[in-house]
Amino acid sequence: MAVTEPAPTAPAAAHEGILRRQSLRESAARTYARSLPIVPVRARGLTIEGADGRRYLDCLSGAGTLALGHNHPVVLEAIRKVLDSGAPLHILDLATPVKDAFTTELFATLPPQLAADARIQFCGPAGTDAVEAALKLVRTATGRNGILAFTGAYHGMTAGALDASGGATDVRVTRLPYPHDYRCPFGIGGERGSELAARWTENLLDDPKGGAPAPAGMILEPVQGEGGVIPAPDEWLRRMRRITAVRSIPLIADEVQTGVGRTGTFWAVEHSGIVPDVMVMSKAIGGSLPLAVIVYRSELDIWQPGAHAGTFRGNQLAMAAGAATLAYVRENRLADRAATLGARMLARLQGLATAHPCIGDVRGRGLMIGVELVDPDSTAPDALVPPPAPQLAAAVQRECLNRGLIVELGGRHSAVVRLLPPLTITDEQAVAVLDRFADALAAAGRSTPHRADSGQY
Repeated sequence: MAVTEPAPTAPAAAHEGILRRQSLRESAARTYARSLPIVPVRARGLTIEGADGRRYLDCLSGAGTLALGHNHPVVLEAIRKVLDSGAPLHILDLATPVKDAFTTELFATLPPQLAADARIQFCGPAGTDAVEAALKLVRTATGRNGILAFTGAYHGMTAGALDASGGATDVRVTRLPYPHDYRCPFGIGGERGSELAARWTENLLDDPKGGAPAPAGMILEPVQGEGGVIPAPDEWLRRMRRITAVRSIPLIADEVQTGVGRTGTFWAVEHSGIVPDVMVMSKAIGGSLPLAVIVYRSELDIWQPGAHAGTFRGNQLAMAAGAATLAYVRENRLADRAATLGARMLARLQGLATAHPCIGDVRGRGLMIGVELVDPDSTAPDALVPPPAPQLAAAVQRECLNRGLIVELGGRHSAVVRLLPPLTITDEQAVAVLDRFADALAAAGRSTPHRADSGQY
């Protein structure tokens, strides 16, 4: 393998100049750059080096995109092979050996009942376009227009995906309760809370006066990521599968962030054993490069040629990198590794909560972990749990960055600190991540008043 010369470290003035020009030139819609004012120049595995020479442990991983971390050798080699072969890099939706290898590897990872009778649609390179394709597919197949979605959901930033997401204001979908142990919408939590959420859904669909348009499909995340790292209970997922199957409503599982071993199984739906009608995939399937697909039961495949297309749906480099990533995760049982290490990290964080009342809840699945920060001193008399503390969460994120740890915030009020390390993280690196987080939490607690969000959760 060729040795790449390291990128030069920029002088401090150049580093600051790059950040200054970014703030002047880029749109106000930029997000990560605001809370992570760094200029990455090198990266490998869990580690990023900034232009200022500082090193960071990256627990954002491209918002879950980097299953193998930065610049993994098998990914680089797969990309290099395509570049050196002279193969075309842009081929629209034509068949190529690279695409065939990717599709074959992807189908080998799917739930067998789906893989045995599935079709794949290559979409535009972002997960949100795959969501649009899934919604269009089920509407075409059923002849119905309604969509069932859930509170707290996040499915992307294009119009249809936003409609199905929890933050939609001009709602054109039917919103259903997503079970949540810590902030249960029914104030109960646990199995009973999940049961009530399922009953609500069932009753609404069967109520002739319920006001829900005839549903073309139901879309859900097996673990809500942006919604605050909320795993769906397995029995609730099975109940959703039964509810939709009995009523001939296609079930869409959004596995954009949960897929490729992230939650401790290759696909998060495997925890519950359900087989959805449609699976939406992006992020990690491209091995760090843009790629998005939907896989679905063949009986839904009734749309006309060109019904969903995109100029960049034939990304050969992403398919090569993706096939290498999928194979590496599968062959090295990294999903099992994520389950084991994630359980240990959750246990340590739960232990940390006993000494820090500002930790309201620790939750997650595999290496998809969330820590909800709260204001324990501002609990209203009738509140079941303390209110979220977004200012404290932002302070913890800053203190983490000061200590060389990159984390993201999520949840309804951005009060959940999220950890999405690569599946290749070592035991020693996991300890370092948690040590830095614990230190940042203590420092933020000393410097930040626990001021609760004024709105209701």
